[in-house]
Amino acid sequence: MTHSVRDLDDDDVEALQRLIESFPAYTERITGYPPGPSDARSALTALPPDFDRRGKQSIGLWDGEELIAFADVLLGYPDPATAYIGLLLVHGDRHGQGLGRELHNAVLDRIRRDTDAQRVRLGVVETNAAAAPFWEALGYAATEERKPYRYDTLRSTVAIWERSVRSPAPRR
Repeated sequence: MTHSVRDLDDDDVEALQRLIESFPAYTERITGYPPGPSDARSALTALPPDFDRRGKQSIGLWDGEELIAFADVLLGYPDPATAYIGLLLVHGDRHGQGLGRELHNAVLDRIRRDTDAQRVRLGVVETNAAAAPFWEALGYAATEERKPYRYDTLRSTVAIWERSVRSPAPRR
């Protein structure tokens, strides 16, 4: 089956909300709560302080009209040599099918095409440590950088992971 990759816009909020709700365990691990009704809108609009909105990329992997994976990417964050993946989420019923890798490859292609970034970074929240093997398989490694993580009453730590933009991900 051929999937398509395209940016999300305001017309895709409902599709993204369905995707988020398809895997409530992720939201519960990083917020302590099940998905809320405005999570999709937040994913499409949230920005770090002083970040230029033009650098935010909301990239979807589509199977026909169904959004099956989503990546929130900040080009040039926290500096021009870096792209930051804020979220990469695969539909809850579609895990283990290679969709996360497929979308990640499209994200890397976009970063290579549109920026001079040398590295890609992301944060793995300790309460979502189950994601670590996925990121390792894509060539990421944990740095020594750790930061406190807080969402309402949830307290955790986020570990910063990184990989080169130019090197290919290992095949598994």
